[in-house]
Formats: sequence, structure tokens, C-alpha cells
Amino acid sequence: MERGFIDRFEGELAVIEFEGGQFREVRRDELPAGASAGDAVIVQNDGRLSLDPEATAARKREVQRLMDELFE
Repeated sequence: MERGFIDRFEGELAVIEFEGGQFREVRRDELPAGASAGDAVIVQNDGRLSLDPEATAARKREVQRLMDELFE
């Protein structure tokens, strides 16, 4: 099982970033419904993708904290 974040969409492809700066492209239709850039994803051992709402929320809080620090 791997964890990553949806970095961006390029047409019908989603670019997922994994630890260490590794990227992988997957077809957009392989993502769960409602997936968007910035969402955390889990790649199951069988290749299925699922969203990780807790990791997504934690990352958004961290990004907001960093922005608040930067723009104080």
C-alpha cells in the first residue's frame, strides 16, 4: 500500500506525488468520484485507489498554518 497526493490533472490523467518526489500518472477515471487536486490517496496492493480524507484535512491545515506564518 502506498500513499500520495493528487498533484494536478493533465487532461484525462491525474498526476500523483509520492514520498521522495516520485510521480505517477493514472487515468482520471481510476480515481474515486469527487477526487480533486490536493486530495490524499491510498494505492491499495491490487492497484485500486481510495481517498484518505483525514490525511487530506491534515495537509490542508498544515498548508494554511504555513501561509498564515508567511503572511503575518
